[in-house]
Amino acid sequence: MVTNTTSDHIIIKANELTKELGGQVAVRDLTFEIPRGVVFGLIGPSGAGKTTTIRLLTGIYAPTAGELTVLGRRPSFFTRRERERIGYMAQFFNLYPDLTVWENLNFSASLYGLSPRRGKRLNELLEFVELKEHKSKRARELSGGMQRRLNLAATLVHEPDLIFLDEPTTGLDPILREKLWGAFRRLRDEGRTLLVTTQYMGEAVACDLIGVLSDQRLIQVATPQGLRHAALGGDVIDLVAEENLSYQQLQELRLLPFVRHVARLAGDNSVRLIVDEAGAASPVLSEWGRAQQLTLKTVEEYVPPFDEVFVTLIKQQKQQEQKRD
Repeated sequence: MVTNTTSDHIIIKANELTKELGGQVAVRDLTFEIPRGVVFGLIGPSGAGKTTTIRLLTGIYAPTAGELTVLGRRPSFFTRRERERIGYMAQFFNLYPDLTVWENLNFSASLYGLSPRRGKRLNELLEFVELKEHKSKRARELSGGMQRRLNLAATLVHEPDLIFLDEPTTGLDPILREKLWGAFRRLRDEGRTLLVTTQYMGEAVACDLIGVLSDQRLIQVATPQGLRHAALGGDVIDLVAEENLSYQQLQELRLLPFVRHVARLAGDNSVRLIVDEAGAASPVLSEWGRAQQLTLKTVEEYVPPFDEVFVTLIKQQKQQEQKRD
């Protein structure tokens, strides 16, 4: 599946990308595009192929089949300059536990040949990840969340344009996860492109574009709203009245041009509607209720959690595969 963007702004392009490891298919037929300046979330359960995909995009793995360009070049042919435009934060802490926060950052900077007068840059990074007060602590003394933020700072030390983050929030509490996502959004706002893998479906809402991985396949690429529409068929509105809704009234709701589906909820006085666009539909439904002489208690959009969206998409995919079989 390909996002609708112009070719001038595409920073990653994959076409039927496949990788086999040890005789097993790790990812199969991945087709997608990522434009510049977005947070692209690659979402799926453990074993779906997220880490393999990142390793393909960074050139750690060569594809078994398919085509891939990153920054306009196949990763296996990256020049040093192109590699320096990329930052990669691994899934686990990979710095030196016996070095201090400052020493770890300073060492990372030296690997990229940054000027010996790089103190300003390192201090900016420490402020960005909120570790300036801890710069003299050894890395082993930091909490798990602080170690992740130190990893992020080391990933950013050379100011990369394209940043890969492999499950950066795994194991963190919700507050620390939100702190990291706040940092990711600030990087996006600076014009950088981020590809973030996660198994937390709720983090999808923080992404500009989302790729949903299941069983080594990419089954959807869309915006958060686009994924909701793909899973549910449109926006969702819950309508609750004081009075019971008759069968005839339900039929009239179904005939409204923007309504795609109507189903009763818990009682006879409430229904859930799938509509084209909730913002436009809500005032029309309120007017419809008045014309029906109903006392409407609620006409509001229901935004399903992404766990629900993800499960629905997976079920739809499996049903389609069964039909093909």
